[in-house]
Amino acid sequence: MIAMTLAEIATAVGGELIGGAQATDVAQPGDLVVDGSVETDSRLVGPGSVFFALPGEVTDGRRFVPAAVDSGAALVITPERVDTTAPQIVVADGYEALAALAHEVVTRVRMSTADRVDDDGRPAPLRVVGITGSNGKTSTKNMLRTILEQHGATIAPEGSFNNHVGAPISMLRVTYDTRYLVVEMGASGVGHIAKLVSIAEPDVGVVLKVGLAHAGEFGGIEATQRAKSEMVTDLPRTATALLNVDDDRVASMRELTAAHVVGFGTSAEADYRITGIETDRSGTRFTLTAPPLRPEGDRPTDATLSGGPDHVDVRLAILGEHHAMNASAALTVAHLWGVPLADGAAALASMTRAERWRMELLQGGPEGVTVINDAYNASPDSTAAALRTLAQIVRPGERTVAVLGEMAELGEFSVEEHDRIGRLVVRLGIGQLVVVGRGAMPIHQAATLEGSWDGESVYIEDVDDAVRAMQEMLRPGDVVLVKSSKSAELRFLGDRLGGVTE
Repeated sequence: MIAMTLAEIATAVGGELIGGAQATDVAQPGDLVVDGSVETDSRLVGPGSVFFALPGEVTDGRRFVPAAVDSGAALVITPERVDTTAPQIVVADGYEALAALAHEVVTRVRMSTADRVDDDGRPAPLRVVGITGSNGKTSTKNMLRTILEQHGATIAPEGSFNNHVGAPISMLRVTYDTRYLVVEMGASGVGHIAKLVSIAEPDVGVVLKVGLAHAGEFGGIEATQRAKSEMVTDLPRTATALLNVDDDRVASMRELTAAHVVGFGTSAEADYRITGIETDRSGTRFTLTAPPLRPEGDRPTDATLSGGPDHVDVRLAILGEHHAMNASAALTVAHLWGVPLADGAAALASMTRAERWRMELLQGGPEGVTVINDAYNASPDSTAAALRTLAQIVRPGERTVAVLGEMAELGEFSVEEHDRIGRLVVRLGIGQLVVVGRGAMPIHQAATLEGSWDGESVYIEDVDDAVRAMQEMLRPGDVVLVKSSKSAELRFLGDRLGGVTE
């Protein structure tokens, strides 16, 4: 975190400072300055850290204040006073305090860098992008980070730090040297993304897709659409809303924002248009064509007017045609900020995977067997995309095997959507289906009914039993997709089949 006094932090979070210097609007001589990391997990605290003792579903962060202080915490922020020798700030709501501190830090860095220029004399203020969507947020975030970090100090969350705690923690990592802040914005209900947008105030808000991921929590596809639209509804006219125009629900969000709208996708309506998508065992290829950029001032970009449409051939070592959309979103954001398409494509070509357990190609298991481990997240859309990729990359003489677990958080849509996936497996001609876990049983039932299969679909209740069964079932030339939500824990099955021991 940037250096702030205890008094300044107390003012930012609207809390009462106990111990240390007194909280005032103007820092007093002798006020303690804090510039360490901000943590909600006492195990991550180091010397100089700020520890937020937040209440949780399972435990209470106040229980871990002694451990945090022993590890060097310089300040504790807590919703109730605790017994500690360290300075503490008592706040009405710990989560609101975390959000307020993140907003204050990002705002200070914005103001400090507003007039900054790069080595070529071009404007180089802090740029902030928010990314949301039912699928693809983490992959797009990682792709954009890979591009931007070639052009300036970039902060982006590790893993899927995208909720009301993880996103502010990521924002608090910015410093006065940061050029780009990439914020992944997830939600489990209406209002969550709006809150994150109010904290970060993105220059560009990206909406990738509206699907049934977390539909059980949102209450249906319409509620999901309303929640995802929060990314763009409060953007100012000076910002840019980047929308996937292939998704009608996303494209309609152009009517909800005052921001400048830029579309990407395969549609002829796209400003940044994707053509020629191909995918095989080596990865994914496509061409992205960009429009001439307008002079600076018409949109929030560092680029200048180009002579005509620009295009680039993109080569990803990442499996799946759906990653063409994610990569195009990342390339578009970077291009709007002055990064040439060719530079962005070169950076993406260096990526060997989008993220751990996301379409991760493994070949360290049984001889001649290829495993695609995509079992960190699963929704109906992402599972269908993964299955299509499996069908596309198989070579003559090879057998396709789909190992599928539960797609969680679908609520009342669960049986219907698992049923749909089972029927899709048959229609795609997948050679062998292995369904693991009770929550995924409708996949097996639907596949059996759809194809009248005799043994091509197998149901196994336990992950360990599935590993043993797969080890006996696999043969050279098999291409195996492992796909489920994280809670089904099939990612570990995929690792074991693919020979990963870490």
